[in-house]
Amino acid sequence: MSTRRDFLQQSLIAAGVLATTNSFAESMVEKGRMTKLTILHTNDVHSHVEPFPTNHKRYAGKGGVQNRFNLIQKLRKENSNILLFDCGDIFQGTPYFNEFGGELELKLMSQMGYDASTMGNHDFDNGMDGFLEVKPNANFPFICSNYDFSNTILKNHTIPFKVFEKSGIKIGVFGLGIKLDGLVDKKLYGDTVYQDPIKKAEEMVSILKKNHSCDLIVCLSHLGFSYQEKKLSDSTLATSTSGIDLILGGHTHTFLETAKEFKNKDGKKVLVNQVGWAGINLGKIDFYFQKESNKRVNLTSSGVSYLQIK
Repeated sequence: MSTRRDFLQQSLIAAGVLATTNSFAESMVEKGRMTKLTILHTNDVHSHVEPFPTNHKRYAGKGGVQNRFNLIQKLRKENSNILLFDCGDIFQGTPYFNEFGGELELKLMSQMGYDASTMGNHDFDNGMDGFLEVKPNANFPFICSNYDFSNTILKNHTIPFKVFEKSGIKIGVFGLGIKLDGLVDKKLYGDTVYQDPIKKAEEMVSILKKNHSCDLIVCLSHLGFSYQEKKLSDSTLATSTSGIDLILGGHTHTFLETAKEFKNKDGKKVLVNQVGWAGINLGKIDFYFQKESNKRVNLTSSGVSYLQIK
C-alpha cells in the first residue's frame, strides 16, 4: 500500500507541476496538511557589522547586521518554525574585532536570535582564552563535534550536538571544524584534538537518529565546500556518509545561489549550501513535513537573500 508520502510525490509528477512544487507545498501548509520548517544560515561573516560602502566596487551597500536583522524578523513573521545558524569565522576582518575582541559580534548575533554556531579557524585568533572571555555574550551554543577540548580551558564550553524541536519536528544538529594544524598557530588552540570529521559525523548521526529520533539531521561545517586537491570538504563529506540531510558550510567563502544536491553513500539526497562571506547573504532553505507523521516530504526550496541597503 502506498504511503501518503508516495501519494504526494506521485500526484506531483502526474499533475505535471514539478516546476511549481514550492507553491504546491505552500498550499498544503495553508491547508494544514504539511508543516514548513525554514533554516536560515550565515558563514564567514568576519566581523562585518556595517554594510559595505555604497561606492564599493563589488559589494556596494550589501551586508550589514541591521539589514540581516530586518530580513530575519520579516521571515519570522511569515513562519514561526525558523532556525538560524552560523557556520564559523564569526571573528576577524574589521576594526570591530580588533577593538572588542568578538564581544560585539556575539552580542549582535544574540540580539538577532541565532540558535547555534560552530567554530571556524579564525574564531581562535585571540586564542582560547580570548574566545572564552567573550563567549558569555553569546546566548546560543557553539556546537563542535570533532574538536576535543577535554585538555583545554574550553572543556564543557561547547557541545557536540543539540536537538531542536519545531511543531513536533525534531532537528538534530552537529558541527564539524577544519584541521587546525598548519592553519592556526599552535599556541592559539593548544591541546585541542582534531578528530576525523567523517567518523565523527557517522557517530553523531547514529546518536541523533537512534537516541533522539530526529526527523532531520543538519551539519554545521567549517570544512570548505570543495577543493581541487584531495582534501576533505563538504562535498566529500556528503558523498562519504549517510543520514545527513543538510550540510551548511563555511571557510571557502563559496557563493551558491541555491543548495547543491549530492548523493550520499546510500544513494539518498544530501543538500549542501554556503553563502559567501562578510554577511552579504542570508541562506534560506525550506523543508516540508507531513502534518500527521512528521515524515519529510521530498520537497525543498532554497536560495539566498542579498542584504542591501534600499
